[in-house]
Amino acid sequence: MANLRSRRLLKRALAAFKECTDFPVEGTATFGWLPGVNWSDHLNFWREGYPALMVTDTAFFRYPHYHAPQDTPEKLDYRRMATVVEGLAGMLIKLADDESL
Repeated sequence: MANLRSRRLLKRALAAFKECTDFPVEGTATFGWLPGVNWSDHLNFWREGYPALMVTDTAFFRYPHYHAPQDTPEKLDYRRMATVVEGLAGMLIKLADDESL
């Protein structure tokens, strides 16, 4: 998820993630004032003029136990979480080496 000023970073991040894993991924760059688009730490980077994005699994829109007492370890899919982490690690390495950003 990114604001319009960060869409170039988002496109590169999505491409890099897809190079590192076959885990399904989607992204959108849209207006920062839409509900949910600025609900994380990336907002502070936007406020300072830096491109930034939010990696999310859609939180409570997908998972009813998000940040609730019922959000317990046995409900988590650790295999898929590990796949995402590996994809993100590879993506970050590729972005760090990308001189076009």
